[in-house]
Amino acid sequence: MSTTDADGTSLPDYVAGFADQPTEVAVEDLATTGAIPEWLEGDLLRNGPAMWRVGGRRLNHWFDGMAMLHRFSIHAGKVSYANRFLRSKDYQAAKNGSIEFAEFATDPCRSLFKRMTANFSPVYSSNANVNITKVADDFVAMTETPIQIAFNPETLDTLGVVEYEDSLTPGITTAHPHYDVTTHELINYMLKMGRNSTYTVFGIPRGSKHRQAIGTADTPRPSYMHSFALTENYIVLMEFPFVVNPLSMLLSGRPFIENYRWKPELGTTFTLFDRADGSTTRLHTDEPWFAFHHVNAYEESGQLILDVSVYADAEIVSDLFLNSLLGPVPDSSDYRPPQLPPFSLRRFTLDLQANTVQSHQLCEQPLELPRINYGSHNARAYRFAYGISVDPTEPAAFLDRLARIDVESGESIVWYEPNTYPGEPVFVSRPGASDEDDGVVLSVVLDAAAGSSFLLVLDARDLSEIARATVPQAVPFGFHGQFIRSD
Repeated sequence: MSTTDADGTSLPDYVAGFADQPTEVAVEDLATTGAIPEWLEGDLLRNGPAMWRVGGRRLNHWFDGMAMLHRFSIHAGKVSYANRFLRSKDYQAAKNGSIEFAEFATDPCRSLFKRMTANFSPVYSSNANVNITKVADDFVAMTETPIQIAFNPETLDTLGVVEYEDSLTPGITTAHPHYDVTTHELINYMLKMGRNSTYTVFGIPRGSKHRQAIGTADTPRPSYMHSFALTENYIVLMEFPFVVNPLSMLLSGRPFIENYRWKPELGTTFTLFDRADGSTTRLHTDEPWFAFHHVNAYEESGQLILDVSVYADAEIVSDLFLNSLLGPVPDSSDYRPPQLPPFSLRRFTLDLQANTVQSHQLCEQPLELPRINYGSHNARAYRFAYGISVDPTEPAAFLDRLARIDVESGESIVWYEPNTYPGEPVFVSRPGASDEDDGVVLSVVLDAAAGSSFLLVLDARDLSEIARATVPQAVPFGFHGQFIRSD
């Protein structure tokens, strides 16, 4: 469906998900239908952009918007909601009408000299709008720069930049660190760009802010990687052929992501770091793939199994520019909004003895923003994945349904409601559960017709609706979050 702008121009009906939401609210006891499970007690913390217009200029990409934190508190069967902008330096400048820091696909207007100076001594964006994790005692908002912002999970107040207690050189990173429930480490990687670019994988012990390097690997053409894989014995970087020449970036004058080029002839390389000694092994396939999100990975019979939500190329990055997503488009009876490229859930089998990579599609139902029962099955064999999706026979302009995938059988279950657009589903296990799928799935859903959003609670076994709690305003499309159980 479409909606109409003030000048009569037809726009996609999901446009409210990309509209600035300047209103910070705290609402107690949201209107709720159904019954929240008695055992579901805690806070769903979400992160994502909520302001794309700065000083009369619209930022270029979905990923560029100023970060807003959201808190759904669930207690005694009732749900409250609050939101707050992250008070980063980027946000403070934006409130004053200025773009002062380079975002994912938007750069401030700078002279050649200032661009070169910035690249040799980078001033990273602090617009941490992607994910939430915990470092030592701090709840932390993250993006793909090394600047992470601590915040108060109860008030959502910004506390300041996280200062690490080590000498690792900051660099481009991922907002998808892994937590190893066995070793109690937070694991991530960084990329230092230069004439000789280097990936560094590192771990942070529980309760510490000291990053300990596990291993390094040089790369002449760094790949854009939004996430990575973790198994019991390995950290795996899946290097897609979406690469950058760091020296060319110095002189280009283009925003960060526009310096990357799709080079399918490079195929896809898997760089494996042995967690015991940091040594590296590289496996290669001629198949070019691109992905934002890994689903899960584990070891089985001497092989590494990686499940990934993949695209055939990197066109999806361009398709998420706001000019592509929002139009405007002609108003007509046969209106069809722009469509996102096909994507699929794919399994990669890495055989270290044979030095081979094999892959196959796991199911017909596409899957993005994937989540699993992370606490019990991350880096272990698993069966169920949850994510946002589309109708595989008629792809939508934007992701408009939730899906549960059985990765063993390929069977899928879908939740769908017309003119609604769900966000990342977060799995919450029932206390004391023995079955992998015994719990609920939480998703923040935009109701395009109503111009508001609601928290949806689904049974994780069959995606049947248990309850929903309505927020009296639209929650912009976000990215990732975590459920924090009450003590």
